[in-house]
Amino acid sequence: MKDLRHELEQRKAQQLYRQRRIGDSPQGPEMRIDGETVLSFCSNDYLGLANHPEVVRALQDGAQRWGVGSGAAHLVNGHSAAHHALEEELAEFVGYPRALLFSTGYMANLGAIGALLGHGDRVYEDRYNHASLLDAARYSGARLLRYTHGDSEDLRQRLDSQGDGERLIATDGVFSMDGDIAPLPELAAIARQTQSWLLVDDAHGFGVLGAQGRGSVEHFGLNAADIPILMGTLGKAFGTFGAFVVGSEALIETLIQQARTYIYTTATPPALAEATRASLRLVRQESWRREKLQTLIARFRSGAAQLGLRLMDSATPIQPLLIGATDMSVQLSEYLRARGILVPAMRPPTVPEGTARLRITFSAAHEEAHIDRLLDALEAVQ
Repeated sequence: MKDLRHELEQRKAQQLYRQRRIGDSPQGPEMRIDGETVLSFCSNDYLGLANHPEVVRALQDGAQRWGVGSGAAHLVNGHSAAHHALEEELAEFVGYPRALLFSTGYMANLGAIGALLGHGDRVYEDRYNHASLLDAARYSGARLLRYTHGDSEDLRQRLDSQGDGERLIATDGVFSMDGDIAPLPELAAIARQTQSWLLVDDAHGFGVLGAQGRGSVEHFGLNAADIPILMGTLGKAFGTFGAFVVGSEALIETLIQQARTYIYTTATPPALAEATRASLRLVRQESWRREKLQTLIARFRSGAAQLGLRLMDSATPIQPLLIGATDMSVQLSEYLRARGILVPAMRPPTVPEGTARLRITFSAAHEEAHIDRLLDALEAVQ
């Protein structure tokens, strides 16, 4: 039997030990964490909707109407009119025939890939994909092949050298640790030419990218014909919880019949669906949130360039400050925390060895003064 305590001590010695922080306030730029007020730059609440009064009110009203729990899986009696309305509104928003709700993005990826592929099939994934996509490939029983990050030509060569069976290309839309955007037009062309499925996990693009907030697909001017399987999450830019997959009628019906993470999971609370419907209305109506985000990102990148900081190439709210060594990234994170600023250090195995970083994220709820305070703190440590 493993000596678990010894393994935990090893993780501590290697600066890889992770600890939960206890929040005592709603999500926002300034939060109460572990009894202290901090300026937070680590939330995925990109549009500042997690504590929006209209979203909160919709959740409360939904609980009054629907109660708290859904009571059962969608295929038993847990699929409410609120769930159904949200699916229809999400599908219409992104321009796909149908949508299907899942409890989490992790479960959506496992369910979709597991329903479509099996032994003898192949999944081609960007080397920097989210863990849920990698695990989904392994769970499906298909063979997993990983291509060089963002390298369409490497993907093409790997596809050309393979034989029979179903083939699926899977990629993040926006990469969660680097903040860069996948080359979706090139991937779509390759998928079309090789008759492969293409799945895009747009967890960090949905709500943020595109003029209407429809994500990476809109950002590149693509549509459902180019990206046949699109997954989006609701717990980031939308500020609520859950995930969805959009696609053709046949795809969604297949997932309803065969995606085990959909079939064997209790549906999320109907009240949560009502809250997400309110959030969707705000995403559609308030484009200023995305515009403000871009202004804040530009201000930070300009200030960081003046300080000579090593920012990675990203135009999204994810702004990684590359440090390299794990211990140095942890020390810098602790330095900022001591000055009331919360920015987590991302270390292996979350990121490749030698690329430890601070993962700085912005929200439309931040103000320019918050950006300047972060820059002043980073200048002081140089």
